[in-house]
Amino acid sequence: MDVEITHWINSFAGRSPLVDHIMIAITQIGVPLMIATVVLQWWGRADRLHLRHAAICAGLAFLLGLALNQGILLFIHRMRPYDAGVSNLLIARSTDWSFPSDHATASMSIVAAFAMQKIPGRTLVVLAMAVLICLSRIFVGTHYLTDILGGAATGILAAVIVRLVYRENSKLDRIATGIF
Repeated sequence: MDVEITHWINSFAGRSPLVDHIMIAITQIGVPLMIATVVLQWWGRADRLHLRHAAICAGLAFLLGLALNQGILLFIHRMRPYDAGVSNLLIARSTDWSFPSDHATASMSIVAAFAMQKIPGRTLVVLAMAVLICLSRIFVGTHYLTDILGGAATGILAAVIVRLVYRENSKLDRIATGIF
């Protein structure tokens, strides 16, 4: 079923040059835009210290999630769907293995970190961005659906770990959120 869903989503690639360009742009600049969104929370006007804490948590979850992925890649060597003949690639070939998706990990770690900080409006915005990023990775032919799901799970796990370890209003948090 994974191969079928991946192939079906990727089958829309090449039908519309406009949609192809949009999905390529999302896959290339989506994560940097999410990072910029997190950074901008530093200067939020309402509940400034809580937003700063959320931004720090999102950044830590992002980094931890990508570090966890590197560990997973040491043991799981999944071929990319374009190498397996499942998808047509619209972007440059990747140099690493397919599972888990770093884009999904990065974007969903931010979503999970924001959700755990109970900032619903911002969580919905980053969730919409993350869903588009994840979909774009399948659309452009570089990931299977389960690569995305695995990456999302890694990102969520990283956010949970950060939530358990890095506490709001701790001494370290007060120092970090008091910068600028």
